[in-house]
Amino acid sequence: MTSERDTSQQPPLSVREEAADWFLLLQQKPDDQVLHARFGIWLSQSDAHRLAWRETNSMWQALGDASGQYRRLSSPSDQASALSSPVVTRRGHKRRWVAAASAGALSLCLSWFALPTVMLHVQADHITTTAESRAVTLEDGSTVFLAADSAIKSRFSDGRREITLLAGEAFFDVQRDFSRPFIVDAEGVKVEVLGTVFDVRMTSETTNVALAKGQVRASSGNNTNILAPGEIVSIDRKTGAMTKDAIGIEDIGSWREGRLYVTDVSIGSVIELLRRYHPAWIAVADPGLAAEKVTGIYDLTHPDQALRALVDPHGGKVRAVSSALRVVSRY
Repeated sequence: MTSERDTSQQPPLSVREEAADWFLLLQQKPDDQVLHARFGIWLSQSDAHRLAWRETNSMWQALGDASGQYRRLSSPSDQASALSSPVVTRRGHKRRWVAAASAGALSLCLSWFALPTVMLHVQADHITTTAESRAVTLEDGSTVFLAADSAIKSRFSDGRREITLLAGEAFFDVQRDFSRPFIVDAEGVKVEVLGTVFDVRMTSETTNVALAKGQVRASSGNNTNILAPGEIVSIDRKTGAMTKDAIGIEDIGSWREGRLYVTDVSIGSVIELLRRYHPAWIAVADPGLAAEKVTGIYDLTHPDQALRALVDPHGGKVRAVSSALRVVSRY
């Protein structure tokens, strides 16, 4: 029998994360009718949204109903701390059993969301965590600067040098070698160079390539673009469509100095990038706010301030629900 957890039917990671966001928000504001209406719109978007929501509920119900006697006293965002405290039940003699069952259900839930991260650790040669960046020297002498929550794997041979950007963003300073082209693969977007300096950034929907020095060719499917210094190309990975624009060379890879530079992108996309630098999870409760376009420079060393600077001009508010959760909305 085929399970809904089969890889072929599993909702995209971005949809699963949105389902988790909605679950947390609805737990925090169970009587908010406006929030429920917005959630209904989200839920109706596709079968993937409904499947992600069913699986999220099933896992948390397994946590909450493990004993039939367990009454959850904390919000989902506080479950980690709750596990270190006694679990209250109506019958004291079942306390330890309930704690063990609930911990098991929580572990199952967390593993479902953490699986992509586990897979990254298995595949990657080099990986960074939240708010961590790292410089890596490759065997040919090239340098790769990894941004936060990023990962790469490499494969070198006599005829070519290949780097796969598995997640996040990386700034490359490539040693020239005419006999071995340097190729970066970022979710099907290929960047080919001989010797040059450039940045590659991946989000859930796009891949951006910005060139600081030399020349690169970016390709996706049948579409190809050759970049000159001071140019950036954005590739929609679903359609392969490319959009080229100008960018200040000093702004390319500016995350290395703690600055996030974006131009004409959605607030939702910027929040996705800020999550890589914020110790808390950032949930966006307002799709309309998330769709607003912005251009600006944000301070990655103070992600809460950056988040407020991002949404304040558009009427957005940032609420610190707990140390592990920030909720962004207009209400």
